[in-house]
Amino acid sequence: MSQMITFYPGPSKVYPQIEKYLQDAFHSGILSVNHRSDVFMEMLRSTIESVKAKLDIPADYEVYFVSSATECWEIIAQSLIGSSSLHIYNGAFGEKWLEYTAKIKPGAEGFSFGLNEAPDIEELNIDLGHDVICITHNETSNGTALPLLFHSDLRSLTNQIIAVDATSSMAGAILPWKDADVWYASVQKCFGLPAGMAVMVVSPAAIHRAEQVADRSFYNSLLFTRENFLKYQTPYTPNALGIYLLGRVMEHVAPIVNVASEIHERAREWYAFLPENGYELLVNHRSVQSDTVIAVQADREKVTRIKSMARQAGLQLGNGYGKWKETSFRIANFPAITITEISLLRNFLFTISRS
Repeated sequence: MSQMITFYPGPSKVYPQIEKYLQDAFHSGILSVNHRSDVFMEMLRSTIESVKAKLDIPADYEVYFVSSATECWEIIAQSLIGSSSLHIYNGAFGEKWLEYTAKIKPGAEGFSFGLNEAPDIEELNIDLGHDVICITHNETSNGTALPLLFHSDLRSLTNQIIAVDATSSMAGAILPWKDADVWYASVQKCFGLPAGMAVMVVSPAAIHRAEQVADRSFYNSLLFTRENFLKYQTPYTPNALGIYLLGRVMEHVAPIVNVASEIHERAREWYAFLPENGYELLVNHRSVQSDTVIAVQADREKVTRIKSMARQAGLQLGNGYGKWKETSFRIANFPAITITEISLLRNFLFTISRS
């Protein structure tokens, strides 16, 4: 079976080096190593240090590896929220985070805002005393992103814990780490890895908050997770292969400032190319357009036809998601996707726009 060139926004294309890294992992014996052993602890330590170095994470922030972004929702709800949280969202994943949290902490409240706007700081009721403010840096479902100014403005207004879903932007964009206390992302997007693991970045303030909540009722409580990671161990039998692959990928990728610059330039070109060739963007305002997920809207029949023709050409476009499922398709602009592959997709879209 011939391999499709995938522009699906997760799971998405993995770095081609993964093939060799998988072989190296098998031959190294790391897949059978006890996760309390010195060999595993050294691998975990090295991977954490590489992630912090390449992504320019502050020295006093800690990095943990868990199973998924969804598990991060659970950890945040159990370990950081005493009674209430405020969820600011404009898409399906931000709303799902709210709904999931409400099952654990019924005091969760939502604030929704429009597709082509940033949330209005003055309308957020930040002073109501929510334990955690939850925001989505890059909404995968619709291709929107919060402007950097919003993050700094929000941080200047409150000392409450701010948690950020950066699932489709971490490792592809420069993140304002100090403007929030918890950042998390699954690795099957900008990290260019197979699904099955998430990166969680935690500030000293979040750790202090976890100590105040003092939740130790669950295997994945933040305190229990931290106690293990401080020893370069895990509170569960870990995804050793995922950690190994992440460490290897971090060795070969450029520093985030270089990666983000390239991704930003590619996005600029996409946002110029698509309208010029008759494609309607789902998000029109450049200030809130994502650099890593580009969404195109059309009627259901046209979307179905474009995706079908793309598959026939060996190209996989991302389906729409949530309320835009039938009337949009998404294009991943992740670091593992090459310029050559982007050119193939652009040539395809150019050709069918003339047909």
